[in-house]
Amino acid sequence: MKTTHLYLSTLAALLLSAQVSFAADAAGKTREQVTAELTQAQQIGNLPATGIFAGQKLNEVYPHRYPQAAAISGKTREQVKEELAKAVRSGDLPAAGIYAGQKLNEVYPHSYPHAEAVAGKTRKQVKDELVLAQRAGELPAAGVFAGMTLNEVYPQLYSREAN
Repeated sequence: MKTTHLYLSTLAALLLSAQVSFAADAAGKTREQVTAELTQAQQIGNLPATGIFAGQKLNEVYPHRYPQAAAISGKTREQVKEELAKAVRSGDLPAAGIYAGQKLNEVYPHSYPHAEAVAGKTRKQVKDELVLAQRAGELPAAGVFAGMTLNEVYPQLYSREAN
């Protein structure tokens, strides 16, 4: 008897909480707005499919039955053709078969022109930057302090002027 009473009171509480949350979701919309949203969803197939297609929308299962969204491109046809021609010349196209995941210029480097190296910093410039970063404590901390710099972890060791 007590278990039945406990079961019924738990069920009533669950139903009441579900009803309250449903009412909170629908609050702020008029009946006409909800009807308009439903009509629009039906027209574009933005409703959940059932059966073996559960988890998909109707416009995904039956794309031929619903209007397709217009594809908006920021490039003209000529720009796309030009980019493709450039990628073909440089080998920046994906390789297929056992080389999938690589670019053609990586698989066949002798068939494509080499990319020009961009002038970077000299070794001396890099070493000078490292010395300055060490003095200022701008190097990353390790261990439990990962994500912080040394001057954040140990502010007493680094002067404020160095930053």
